[in-house]
Amino acid sequence: MGASPTFWLVFNAGVLLILLFDLGVFSKKRADGQAEEVPVRTALIKSGIYVLLALAFFVYLRMTYGATPEERTTKSLEFLTGYIIEWSLSVDNIFVFVLLFAKFGVPAAYQHRVLFWGILGALAMRAVMILVGTSLLREFDWIMIIFGLFLIYSGWKMLKSVSAEGEEEVGGQKILAWMRARLPVTDEYKGNRFTWREGGKFFLTPLALVLIMVELTDLVFALDSIPAIFAVTTDPFIVYTANVFAILGLRAMYFALSGVIHRFKYLKHGLSIVLMFVGAKMLANYFAGGKAVPVEYALMLTGSIIVGSIALSLWKTRNEPPHGPEVGPVTPAAKG
Repeated sequence: MGASPTFWLVFNAGVLLILLFDLGVFSKKRADGQAEEVPVRTALIKSGIYVLLALAFFVYLRMTYGATPEERTTKSLEFLTGYIIEWSLSVDNIFVFVLLFAKFGVPAAYQHRVLFWGILGALAMRAVMILVGTSLLREFDWIMIIFGLFLIYSGWKMLKSVSAEGEEEVGGQKILAWMRARLPVTDEYKGNRFTWREGGKFFLTPLALVLIMVELTDLVFALDSIPAIFAVTTDPFIVYTANVFAILGLRAMYFALSGVIHRFKYLKHGLSIVLMFVGAKMLANYFAGGKAVPVEYALMLTGSIIVGSIALSLWKTRNEPPHGPEVGPVTPAAKG
């Protein structure tokens, strides 16, 4: 069973309404018209609401998505497993966003807008990747081998990188230098605008460069997350909706966790194990000609690894005070 075109349309319209409601209702404006900083309490409430929406959608799938009770159970569990994988990988994005905003000295009041447009771009980008990936898997099922090996390699590479000592840095220095050398960019922020006109000339602002880096960061993460969920299901509707619900809460989650994200020191270890597990599961599914690992077992193992890594992180860092990235004017170093 697949989702009807009407259901696809209604679902995407609902997502757009949620984003517009979020931007219009929760984004308070200051007297100068700029968005106010998002309080941690508000961000936590919004993050909780997005999780509840995902769980409500899981219940909906459990009741309606499938011709038989067994199919409905399987499809709903595939969604929940995929959602947990995508959600945990989206938390990993926050590490990079914190470093990126600190590097560029992005004022907290402007971060809200960057993340909003970044999420819209991420949704469109992942929709294209999911459609392409689904089409390739239908035509060439041996691609599962490539995806599986890639995930195992990616997980191992992540595990090695987080095990090494040293301060984490934001990548993309060559990309930043290329953009600075070839694009007209203002030296300072112009409010929360991405473009600026001065003397009849068109300029990008540093905030536009931040948005580009956010989109490129999500593209890199999507190269892991999209193949990972294909190890759980190849149903494009399940793959897409799990991604959407994980990404929808990313902006609120950033403002809720940015001050304590440094305490999630073992999350990357957990994510690397999850990537290697789903890669092995994908290989096993291909060579077994079906579901080698039942979805309920995959859900329990994935959830246990993620919850365990977060719990261990919070316990090990329980005496560390919260802190957030310092922001301020753009420095010469931030210009690439």
